[in-house]
Amino acid sequence: MNVRRQHISGVAVAAVTALGLGTLSACSSDTAAAAGTGKFDVVASFYPMAYLAEQIGGPHVHVTSLTQPGQEPHDLEISAKQTAQLQESDAVLYLKNLQPSVDDAVAQSDVRTKIDAAALTSLEKHGNEVGGHANESDHSENEELAGLDPHIWLDPVRYAQVAEGVGKAFEKADPKHAADYEKNTAALVKKLDDLNTQFKDGLANTKTKVFITTHAAFGYLAERYGLTEEAINGLDPESEPSAARVKELEKMAKADGVTTVFYETLVSDKTAKTIASDAGLKTDVLDPIEGITAKSRGKDYFSVQEANLKALQTALGEK
Repeated sequence: MNVRRQHISGVAVAAVTALGLGTLSACSSDTAAAAGTGKFDVVASFYPMAYLAEQIGGPHVHVTSLTQPGQEPHDLEISAKQTAQLQESDAVLYLKNLQPSVDDAVAQSDVRTKIDAAALTSLEKHGNEVGGHANESDHSENEELAGLDPHIWLDPVRYAQVAEGVGKAFEKADPKHAADYEKNTAALVKKLDDLNTQFKDGLANTKTKVFITTHAAFGYLAERYGLTEEAINGLDPESEPSAARVKELEKMAKADGVTTVFYETLVSDKTAKTIASDAGLKTDVLDPIEGITAKSRGKDYFSVQEANLKALQTALGEK
């Protein structure tokens, strides 16, 4: 599937407009000056949003992330200083329903440009199982834990759709640099298109299509490339699996030739290693890219995604 052919839909464009972009032609330099940078000041909720803002904005933007490197974004509680930063910014870029404290702060702020990434693409309900197994039979636990999955950035196609929406928002909010924003957005979408091709080709022929993760962050990625994600926990990375779920995973792993239990860098690997040890499996990192730290297998979104692809190819048995 070519990302370039999945440009942001008319509905998404309408969603951008509904976020208040009709008023964005007003000069943004006043608020930029208030923030003290002299640039188009953007407050981003966490790394995937900050990365988009930096790549699209280039030298014209100053980006501040509310979530620090190494901090679990789901647990973020906004400080008074961060609330003030948000109030003084020209724009806020966030993902609604991922970080409740951010949602509350944005709703109460007077920031002219409020960009909700969730409104720029489609979200689906995902539980502990996403992909082939989840579609083949009725899993009551999966249905009970299912909710709108916010992890859209791990699917290069959806991330590209968000990028296009953010680019349009920046163009409207800061028309002086619109041409550069448009150019940068196109370059970023092209890179995401290439990444999509890498995943599609790299995962097309594997011995198994099933992988186990600590929490259900990779549902969109699994669906995009014909895989099945079996998550130990649900969408909440800190939740504990039931004994029945652990037993089910061990049985499934044996039946489907699963070799590896994946864990992530920002959450304890204790549960993953315990299950892997009991089932005679290996462990490895599959990074949901919620933040870049010294432990990350790459310096940015693309390098970590490429590391994720290699990890999946090894675990699934690339032919």
